[in-house]
Amino acid sequence: MLRDARSCHCSRCRKAFSSQASAYALVDPEEFEWLAGEALLTSYVGSHGFGLQFCSKCGSTLCGIYNSVIHGVTLGCVNGDPKIELGKHIFVGSKASWEVIPEGVPQYQEGAPEHA
Repeated sequence: MLRDARSCHCSRCRKAFSSQASAYALVDPEEFEWLAGEALLTSYVGSHGFGLQFCSKCGSTLCGIYNSVIHGVTLGCVNGDPKIELGKHIFVGSKASWEVIPEGVPQYQEGAPEHA
């Protein structure tokens, strides 16, 4: 089940997604399973342990991982309605100068507090 959807505006996400931000939702690794295509995944992991997994055929960014464990799914790659809305914008202190973030959704200069 998808939970805690957010849009991250850090420079790493902007570069990884070639966009103003990423849009993803957290998942419980114990409950997540690939239905198809797991063998097609390729990964990029930085020295800090965080990384992304991509489809090796089309290049789509599919999920985020930490220490090789999935922690979030990119909402743009979910087929159909993910039945979740963005609930926060994080790392807005790093947002692109040309981006205007809509009002009405909480914004955090860095990461959101633990239970925000």
